[in-house]
Amino acid sequence: MTDTIFAKIVRREIPADIVYEDDEVLAFRDLNPQAPVHVLFIPKRAIATLDDAVPGDAALLGKLLLAAAAYARAQGFEKDGYRTVINTNGHGGQTVFHIHVHLLAGRQMHWPPG
Repeated sequence: MTDTIFAKIVRREIPADIVYEDDEVLAFRDLNPQAPVHVLFIPKRAIATLDDAVPGDAALLGKLLLAAAAYARAQGFEKDGYRTVINTNGHGGQTVFHIHVHLLAGRQMHWPPG
């Protein structure tokens, strides 16, 4: 596993407010939330970016999205809605190079974001 902040969270070397975990996925609250609810879903096996994913990663990527949706439903956000985002590389806004899905909820989202 690469030595990103997310890898350190997976290895429990640094603390995080973990809200979901299974054998392959970990989710925790973002330290710099952009909405009342801002949770990051990451694979425990590091993939740097969506652009680095290969066909063999399809099941894991699906699990990330399904975990985010299940969490949103469990929190009651399915009726009003929520946003999921994957940033890829620098121009896409990615700052930690361990693929992750942002789940944002608890307020009206606007497009473009800002």
